[in-house]
Amino acid sequence: MSAVSWLNTEAFTVLDQHIIWSDMIGNTIGLIALALGWRRSIWTWPAQFLSGLILVAANLSVHQAGGVGKQIVVIAVAVWGWQRWSGGKQQAQDGSVAVRFAGWRERGLLVLGAAVGTLAVGSLFTAFPSLSWSPWADAYIFVGTVVAMVAQARGLVEFWFAWLLVDLVGVPLNFHSGLAFSGLIYVVYGALVLWGMRDWWLRSRTSTSSEPVLEGAAA
Repeated sequence: MSAVSWLNTEAFTVLDQHIIWSDMIGNTIGLIALALGWRRSIWTWPAQFLSGLILVAANLSVHQAGGVGKQIVVIAVAVWGWQRWSGGKQQAQDGSVAVRFAGWRERGLLVLGAAVGTLAVGSLFTAFPSLSWSPWADAYIFVGTVVAMVAQARGLVEFWFAWLLVDLVGVPLNFHSGLAFSGLIYVVYGALVLWGMRDWWLRSRTSTSSEPVLEGAAA
C-alpha cells in the first residue's frame, strides 16, 4: 500500500462521519500552523507546507479539484512566506514579525483579486464539471485561501478577515464533501482566527509609531 493510499484509509467513525487519516493529520498540522501564525512564528510556514502536502491526498479522495489546487498554492505560498519572513522583510525593531493594516489600495487589490479569481476559477470548474461537484464554493475557498496567505506573508491584519470569510463557506462544504474532520477543525479555526485577529489588531495599533515602514508597503 502506498503512502497516499494509506493516508486516505479510514481512521475511525464518529456519528456516522468517516474520518480519514489524511484529513485528520493534515488539518491538525494546519491548525498548529495557524496558531504559529498568530504567535508570528516563522515555523508557521513549514507547518503550512507539510499540511498542504498531506491535504492534497485528502482532496483527491473526494474529487475536489479546487481543494487540490488550493493546497498546491498553499505549498507554493508557504515557501514564499518562509523566505519573506526569514529574510527580515517583515521584521520589527524588536526582532518579531511586524504586522499592520493594509492601505486602501492594498485592500482594493486584495478584494479585486479575490473577485476576479473566484469568477475565473469558478467558470473553469463550471465548464469542466468533473473537476468539482461544487464549482463556485470550491473556487471561493481556493481563491480566498490564496488571498489570505498572501496577506499573511505581507504581515497584514486583513489576513485574519480573509480566513474568517473562507471558514464561513469551508465548514459546510467540507461536511458535504465527506471530509468531516475538516468541517470540525474549521470550527476551531474560526475561534482561533478571532483570537489571532484581536492580537494582530492590537499589535498593529501599538507598533505603528515605533516600527519602520515595511518593505513593499506601498507596492
